[in-house]
Amino acid sequence: MAREKRINVVILGLLSHEDLTGYDIKKHIDNSISFFWNGSFGNIYPALKELEEDNLISSSNAPVGGRERIVYHITQKGKKHLREWIKDEQAVNELRYETLLKLFFAGGADKKDALHNIELFEDKIKKDLSILKIHCKTLKDDLNSEDHMYFYLTALFGVETYEAYIKWCGKAKKLINDKDQFGGR
Repeated sequence: MAREKRINVVILGLLSHEDLTGYDIKKHIDNSISFFWNGSFGNIYPALKELEEDNLISSSNAPVGGRERIVYHITQKGKKHLREWIKDEQAVNELRYETLLKLFFAGGADKKDALHNIELFEDKIKKDLSILKIHCKTLKDDLNSEDHMYFYLTALFGVETYEAYIKWCGKAKKLINDKDQFGGR
């Protein structure tokens, strides 16, 4: 399958479950998949336009309280496109953490800065981990739904990955502090 904007398949995936507005799509991304995929209004709305031009989605006006509201629906062509993407064996799995980049180059900096960056990373991971654990508990109670089983598996991946990150943070802080005790910078 040709390399495409991943936001397109994120939108198709979300619309395969229910009809949504652009705002709803952003909320779903933020509340359910932001632990492993992000999206902004700046890339969601152009993608919606492109998907509609390609007949992968359609839209309808559904005003609420006098406010214009455009609701998007996945088409049969969009469902087929999503299934083909899921079957495609190629996947880009990237790990990009600016904290690690800063740590990699911290040799010429103050160790306090490296420790502080690790602590900030650890605090964020702990916060996200607590949310992921809530998702796992909620989803585990309804594994009869095939969708929930797959949602659960992604949340479980997050829990186990974030627990490993926290473990690494502890080891990294200990190593930096121990090194400091033995005359390091």
